[in-house]
Amino acid sequence: MTAPTLDTSAVTAFVEDATAAPSLHNAQPWKFRFHRDSGILRLYADLERALPKTDPDNRGLHLGCGAALFNLRVAAVAAGREPAVRFLPDDSDPVLLAEVDLTGSASPDDPLALLQPAIRRRHTSRHPFLEDDIPEVLRDGLCVSAHLEGTRLVFPDAWHADSVLDLVHDAECREAWAPGVRAETAQWVRTAPSGESLPRDGIPAEALGPGQWGASSPVRDLAGGRKVAGRGWAPFERRPHIALLGTAQDHPVDWLRAGQALERVWLQATADGLVASLTSQPLEWPEIRWAVRDPTSAMAHVQMVLRLGYGPEGQPTPRRPVAEVLEVL
Repeated sequence: MTAPTLDTSAVTAFVEDATAAPSLHNAQPWKFRFHRDSGILRLYADLERALPKTDPDNRGLHLGCGAALFNLRVAAVAAGREPAVRFLPDDSDPVLLAEVDLTGSASPDDPLALLQPAIRRRHTSRHPFLEDDIPEVLRDGLCVSAHLEGTRLVFPDAWHADSVLDLVHDAECREAWAPGVRAETAQWVRTAPSGESLPRDGIPAEALGPGQWGASSPVRDLAGGRKVAGRGWAPFERRPHIALLGTAQDHPVDWLRAGQALERVWLQATADGLVASLTSQPLEWPEIRWAVRDPTSAMAHVQMVLRLGYGPEGQPTPRRPVAEVLEVL
């Protein structure tokens, strides 16, 4: 069924929800172009916001854009639109990541609409979590969320979770000896709180969380040794709940699917009362990325490591205004 013609205000609202998605260092590497005559919204990679030292293959960029695409789908369905998505529709234009036909009507029973309230509540929490277990029914629901987007979510056993933590610390050491990576991180991570005069991207000081006593949790210390005013220290959970999100293949279309799955899992976790943070450090080094995968799982390529649990919600990070990322033709 064809829905009534979209007006610009509706598309603006969809894109505003899309841009609430997570991205590596909150670089927000996306641009949108809406064609009013056809009702097609196109998603482009913004290569000026790529991180060539940290993310040389743009895998992380695709994950972030995939997460934004999922938020867009949720917003569209909540407004009664059925988003028909085509990945990488033009081989001659590699920065065109997806096009979304918004002319159809969504089913009133589409479960995606139920996730929209979580879009604005979802924030990275770099705080200590409680030691409480996550109920199996919630874990199963998160695994189903990943499966619905063509990916797998696995909760590794204690032995493998410990090995993932070891790989995180290995990656931290590698980063400490990589001045290019450290300098790139410093460009996006602020040591001052966000405010009207500061950039509308990157990670402000209040979103960094406390420094970690010991090394029990895979929370990336983005400050990189720089002093952050008012930042304290805290012990983190001894046995963090780790989940691995992965795909069978490892191509740009798989990264986009993984980004969508990541956001679907995270929004569902938020709706379930969980908080989360992401760990990509061991995945940014090809020589150790292979070791992150669970050898007992059919997952071939890990795309993200999630830390889930119960604890304080994270602080919001700044966002660019829609006018900077959306072009209407």
